[in-house]
Amino acid sequence: MSNEHQVLDEMSKPIETEMPVPVPVAFGKYSERVLLKTILDRRDGGLGLVDQRVVVGGWVKSSREMRKDPVPAVQAGVGGEVKESGGGKDVKCVEVFQSRIPFLRTIIKVFGGSTGHGHTNKEKLESIVPRPPQPAVSILQISDGSSVISLQIIVDSSIAPPSQLMPTGTCILAEGVLQKPSLQGKHAIELKAEKLLHIGIVDQENYPLSKKSLPLARLRDCAHFRPRTTTVASVMKVRSALNQASHTFFQNQGFVHVEVPIITATDTGAFSENFRVSTSNFSSKEVNSEDPISMDDTANVSLETVKHSLVEKIKKVEELKRSDSNKEALIAAVQDLHKTNLLAEELEARSKSKSKSKAHSKTKSVKTHNEFFSNQAFLTTSGSLHLESCASALGNVYAFGPRFDADKSESKKYLAERWMIETEIAFSELEGAMNCAEDFLKFVCEWVSENCYENLYFLSKRVDRGIVDRLHSMAPTPFEKITYATAVEVLNKVTEKTFETKVQWGVALTEEHESYLADEFYKKPVIIYDHPKELKPFNVRINDDGKTVAAFDVIMPKVGALIRGSQKEERLNELSKRIKELGLQKDQYDWYLDLRKQGTVKHSGFSVMFDVMVLFATGLNDVRDAVPFPRHHGKLHN
Repeated sequence: MSNEHQVLDEMSKPIETEMPVPVPVAFGKYSERVLLKTILDRRDGGLGLVDQRVVVGGWVKSSREMRKDPVPAVQAGVGGEVKESGGGKDVKCVEVFQSRIPFLRTIIKVFGGSTGHGHTNKEKLESIVPRPPQPAVSILQISDGSSVISLQIIVDSSIAPPSQLMPTGTCILAEGVLQKPSLQGKHAIELKAEKLLHIGIVDQENYPLSKKSLPLARLRDCAHFRPRTTTVASVMKVRSALNQASHTFFQNQGFVHVEVPIITATDTGAFSENFRVSTSNFSSKEVNSEDPISMDDTANVSLETVKHSLVEKIKKVEELKRSDSNKEALIAAVQDLHKTNLLAEELEARSKSKSKSKAHSKTKSVKTHNEFFSNQAFLTTSGSLHLESCASALGNVYAFGPRFDADKSESKKYLAERWMIETEIAFSELEGAMNCAEDFLKFVCEWVSENCYENLYFLSKRVDRGIVDRLHSMAPTPFEKITYATAVEVLNKVTEKTFETKVQWGVALTEEHESYLADEFYKKPVIIYDHPKELKPFNVRINDDGKTVAAFDVIMPKVGALIRGSQKEERLNELSKRIKELGLQKDQYDWYLDLRKQGTVKHSGFSVMFDVMVLFATGLNDVRDAVPFPRHHGKLHN
């Protein structure tokens, strides 16, 4: 056999990579559609599913229209016979134009054609069959959120007009057959639609994502649509993976997951403003119809005077309720009471803020009309106090949920509603909590690297090229552990740059200081412990020097402080002394002190700022882009 024949013989043999073994597609359990990731995220890009019939759904990311070859115009001949306009000898050139171009056909009809015989042209125009719309196909790229890759779908205009399918954001549910791409491109497979089971049309003028490449800051104004973008969808997938990884770590370590209250009577934030929970007996429509209450002229108003007025207005409302007064008078009185109550709360908050800046003292709450609870209630800033109660019985516990902070911070790392992971470890001292925090971060980074590679790879191209390497480097890198005193010493020796806030003992380290330590000096995660007692909450255990407390912060490259933890004060006398020093309202903490009176135990724990952890894993710079629906000062869109 010649060499030429041998080559031809080899070429004629089937190549396994070109003809993959068919593998049945995985259908969804709770709907008839197939998730796109089961097609597109395969190693072969979906080639092994060629010729399989599937139902897929998703939203159009991009589209284009391709016209088919035009259908020849036809003419009705003698006896109803239909002839092609270009094939008969008795068809004139002008009639071809009339059948091809509607605009010219109208002009020619108006001017009577070129023959000079008006009745003849009229008869011929009437004998021409109207030409149907030129056939076309819609080439759609759709995504259902399960994969960063889009599926190409071919839809013939006989199934649905392109104008209905092509707008960005259109939702379709299509049934068809998977096939090799009919057009050259990056896709390994496409779906030829045979029928559309659903079409969710889009109003392009009002759909915000109709515009290409909107910046993340603009997307915040349409938070209900932004998960449809691949970038935000990838962030949400990474966030979900971090959530799952966090639960997996603590469950693997024997921690018990408990729920702590969101509404609490205990002021859990010694260094932050609280949201107070209240009720009203009038509709939001009535409240919103009022003019905003101005507090500009209340500087000289006495809180005691307002309290006295509040009591009088409560009496007036009660009298109107008992009498047969008209409804309008009662509503007006209730609204007046509401305004006075808001003024009392504002003045009380001012007084509280002033006293907190001096000694973090807490003023006694104002008893208002028709309160739901028997005493003043807050949205919790931290669940750690209640978590200690559970640790005293269950050992190692953790909680995961929203925490609320009313500080009007402009920081890109804080929200009014933020998600926290909080832990408490019974019989553990500071060193144990620090080791647990380090192990936790290494575990979740490794988990996300393995389970969200496609999303991380996409974000590395769009947001931050270093995120994949940063996550991979976490596992083998030991964290640097230094005291607060060492951190101050290192920062004071810096000569190549000037910090906005001067570094000295007793001053809280700023984001600028923390960033320098983790990003420039140590170039890895840093744990700073033994902080001055004035910088940490009242319940942190005081060290033997009497000046510092057993607290620590975990500082991560790029994002700064990610975890804050401490060993709690288990000694009743020391804890009572701290409450008195700070001027806290002791009766709020009677239940907390009981834990020290009845079977006390040494324990420590930490709090993870979950939203900031998402920043670290995705490379984002603003926490408002790391949560589905951000709540922050001045903004509450939906």
